[in-house]
Amino acid sequence: MNKNYTYLPYIAWVVAIVATIGSLYFSEVRKFAPCILCWYQRICIYPLVLLIPIGIITKDKHLSHYTLSLSIFGLLIAIFHNLLYYGVIPESSTPCITGVSCITKYVEYFGFVSLPLLSLLSFVIIIVSMLIYRKQQMTDN
Repeated sequence: MNKNYTYLPYIAWVVAIVATIGSLYFSEVRKFAPCILCWYQRICIYPLVLLIPIGIITKDKHLSHYTLSLSIFGLLIAIFHNLLYYGVIPESSTPCITGVSCITKYVEYFGFVSLPLLSLLSFVIIIVSMLIYRKQQMTDN
């Protein structure tokens, strides 16, 4: 494999770690209760913290397959969450019928960077990293 792309799984892994620690910080330290969409996104990101390094250590040629499947599903949820959060989709479409609202504004850095947007960006970075890595794997074979 081209040495220029061997770092990409590590980037995806670091992003997964930061996203996981960030979500735990906001819920456990700052006491922000996660909504149902946040929980689904966590279900997609948390396993990557273990799956990616296992794939790196074992040199698993299918690392991008299972990483992408979780990440793309998480991205779709994150896109929907952001569309709700920023008012593109009406609040009446929200799956958060009971408990914490999916549009609760806990923090907004720089006036627009929200927790749902941070989740979306995490999934995008992981997906782009793994797609480039996968493409390089395919051209090397």
